[in-house]
Amino acid sequence: MGPDQPEIRRDVALSPYTTMELGGAAEHLCLVTSRDQLRAALAWAAERGEPVTCLGGGSNVLVPDAGLPGLTIVLRLRGIAYEAAPGRSGLVLVKAQAGEPFEGLVAATVGRELAGLECLSGIPGLVGATPIQNVGAYGREVSEVIHSIDVFDRERNEFDTLGSDRCGFGYRDSRLKRDPHRFVVVAVTYALTQGGAGLIRYPELAERLACGSEATLANVRAAVLSLRRAKSMVIEGVSDENRRSVGSFFVNPVISAERAEALVRQALVEGLVERETDVPCFGIGAGRCKLSAAWLIERAGFQRGLRRGAVGISSRHTLALVHHGGGTTGELLALAEVIRVGVRRRFGVELQREPTLLGPGTGA
Repeated sequence: MGPDQPEIRRDVALSPYTTMELGGAAEHLCLVTSRDQLRAALAWAAERGEPVTCLGGGSNVLVPDAGLPGLTIVLRLRGIAYEAAPGRSGLVLVKAQAGEPFEGLVAATVGRELAGLECLSGIPGLVGATPIQNVGAYGREVSEVIHSIDVFDRERNEFDTLGSDRCGFGYRDSRLKRDPHRFVVVAVTYALTQGGAGLIRYPELAERLACGSEATLANVRAAVLSLRRAKSMVIEGVSDENRRSVGSFFVNPVISAERAEALVRQALVEGLVERETDVPCFGIGAGRCKLSAAWLIERAGFQRGLRRGAVGISSRHTLALVHHGGGTTGELLALAEVIRVGVRRRFGVELQREPTLLGPGTGA
């Protein structure tokens, strides 16, 4: 087997490749470390008419208990390159391969005094998944600093580069997510600002930094990590009972301003809050408001630490569902459905799952 031919194994357990540690086996699986290996793996599947699933760090996906048919490609391309943006003083283009750990990239850019990713500190997973989900935290969405994305276009059977304007980014959404059968992310280029100030846009982060810290990139990163650790949103070892998780399991819902006003009135009448401002509700323009899914879940009667067999709600944060070991994806999805129905019945708001349930042509 040559260096451009990946080793393809049969019947490989997939739970070790995900942070939730759930699900069945891959019918076939290969790890790819180069673009040539990726092309060869896709050709192998095409010749046999096999479906393909691409998997990165497994931090925002769920594997079905029945496993995955066809070929699962685990992306492990590595490398980070830095260059000054042509004609843009102070702007640095940072190109990271899809298999780079995203947290490592954030730490490296903050260490180089490059502003733009500091609010995304502590997010698990690999670089390649960040544009698919348009990951965001503490006031920053990654799409705000993405310059371009290198992809393999399976429809055209060639590598291509998508500028950020071709990616159709939305809240926890992108063209890549909406068309998972077509593109495989192989690298992401971020446009970061040399010597820029840390972003303080999120109220909770602003409160933490108001305790005397300056808004340096390092201080913003430290504050974000502290906030995430308090919610068990940083994967740091086996001692944390909440470690088997995908982080936020539900997307913060976006509803009309009129519907949000009605929900606030409901919360006041039912005594859930004392003041209108106690309901986490943020205007995002165009007559729309974003609600806190965690607030809705708690007020619908689901508390931290709730356990249903081998799965449950994190003891630190109601937005995270966790696996305690020995469970199934079916059990986890059943708990998620109970929560979703409970919130809908109480508030008339539909929660949407954030992690992707894997199947042929999907992945993150």
